[in-house]
Amino acid sequence: MATIIYNKTTDKLIHIRLKFADSYFQRLKGLMFKKNINYALVLKTKYSSAIHTSFMRFPIDVYFIDENKKIFEIATLKPWSKYEPSMNARYILEVKADSLKDKLKKGDEIEFVCENS
Repeated sequence: MATIIYNKTTDKLIHIRLKFADSYFQRLKGLMFKKNINYALVLKTKYSSAIHTSFMRFPIDVYFIDENKKIFEIATLKPWSKYEPSMNARYILEVKADSLKDKLKKGDEIEFVCENS
């Protein structure tokens, strides 16, 4: 089984492996110390949506998603940056910079889908 993204706005599947950070420690560690990734990290948030890229080795694109799974803000961050979105997100999607550039945009409504492989 692989978890992928379904873009409801464009009616397209985006084949990218997803990892979920559900706990405080998983969210805290995030992508720190990784040399490279071939997946997207989904952070489930309850409180603050501010993020940092301390101890990261590559730039990332960050998609801030509301409780209705609609992308309301996108940021590209270099290592050792901080960012706070205009409002709190329910989900934060982090991917290697430009990985989903042409597949997701502000305003898109998405779903995380388990796919049989």
